[in-house]
Amino acid sequence: MSTVSLTGASAYAGNDRLLAGIVMSVLTFWLFAQSVINVVPAMQNSLDIALETLTLAVSLSALFSGCFVVACGGFADKFGRMRLTMIGLILSMIGSGLLFISWEPILFLLGRAIQGLSAACIMPATLALIKTWYEGKARQRAISFWVIGSWGGSGLSSFVGGAIATTLGWRWIFILSMVVALAALLLIRATPESRSPDACRHKLDISGLVSFVLMLVLFNLFISKGHSWGWSSSLSLLVLCGAVIALMCFIVTGRRKGDAALIDFALFKNRAYSASVFSNFLLNGCIGTMMIASIWLQQGHHLSPLQTGMMTLGYLVTVLAMIRVGEKLLQRYGARLPMMTGPLLTATGISLISCTFLSKEVYIVTVFLSNILFGLGLGCYATPSTDTAVMNAPENKVGVASGIYKMGSSLGGAMGIAVTASLYALWLPMGTASAAQYALLFNSAICLGSAVVTWALLPTTKAPR
Repeated sequence: MSTVSLTGASAYAGNDRLLAGIVMSVLTFWLFAQSVINVVPAMQNSLDIALETLTLAVSLSALFSGCFVVACGGFADKFGRMRLTMIGLILSMIGSGLLFISWEPILFLLGRAIQGLSAACIMPATLALIKTWYEGKARQRAISFWVIGSWGGSGLSSFVGGAIATTLGWRWIFILSMVVALAALLLIRATPESRSPDACRHKLDISGLVSFVLMLVLFNLFISKGHSWGWSSSLSLLVLCGAVIALMCFIVTGRRKGDAALIDFALFKNRAYSASVFSNFLLNGCIGTMMIASIWLQQGHHLSPLQTGMMTLGYLVTVLAMIRVGEKLLQRYGARLPMMTGPLLTATGISLISCTFLSKEVYIVTVFLSNILFGLGLGCYATPSTDTAVMNAPENKVGVASGIYKMGSSLGGAMGIAVTASLYALWLPMGTASAAQYALLFNSAICLGSAVVTWALLPTTKAPR
């Protein structure tokens, strides 16, 4: 395997074989790992796990992805983007294998954590490969397909998870995930290695990584377990204090280390980059919508996982169609318009899904049509946001910058699931329908927050190319 620097000249150009391998790599997380959101009731019965523990496990993969994605972005720049992608695919197969054989909570939690770590390796490394080996419109096309794997995969995950769980059993989700990961390895194996020469001089910020991981784990634990522990109990307050202390340590040490910190805060001096990261974090928080809607449809209206997944087919079609449309809107109008319109459409769709007081027949139709709006919004937003993040990153820090961007996706999803589930449990004494309604309205509100962030931070001019 040959090795080139990011800035070095090379005769190699990215092709469709590499792109297919990249997309399949992305699908191992966004399609298969995320499909468990739709099969929570089935897994709960099979594994005999309390709902709050299972919710923690569901969010754990996204949490670990968010925890380590920035560090892995730096590793990709330093040790090679191809190497990290391959390591990520191997970890994906290991994590999926553990989930397939798991019969108790500990093994299930471990498998989900390894899946998250695999995603942390794959996401920034594949984005950096795209920027390295594709140019101009070919790069925008490659980013669009990467986005299809990410956003489209998450859209298809509910249907695929439901179909597999209903026909074969939920464990087979992870067998198929291993097959796809192996196929991705075979497709990308001939790609030359690439790394950033400047990154080789940087050391990993161990103290920053430890404080960052500790902060996120404790915050997630507080949100997930606070309701059962008691929000004002000594244990809850102790966990919360630990998270705040870890956050303060992370910020203080990060600012002191500057360019050598785990997260280079100087990247956020670019308003366009900041807008893409923060709005992406908020918009990904709405993934909790899929979990709550699935629980209500299966427990409130007694639909099967497959039938629940079919409710999201409208989302799948529109998100895939709109991703390329978002690319065209980006080219013609810049990123600001689609990055504001997308979250507004998504918020509207989620608000309609929150109408749990409707009759079964009317609600099913409403959910199906609302998922179309859901997909239109996310598809419109996805490519402009990703392109804005990548193109506003310094050449020598594209891996780290891509990692921070995907950290926003992963942590937004993890925190969105945890907070939504916690709010659902908090309001559950009011009735399942009311609890689902209020939890869904929360998701609509954070989508509006994403649009506000874009409006406030993103410049009106096109991002430089």
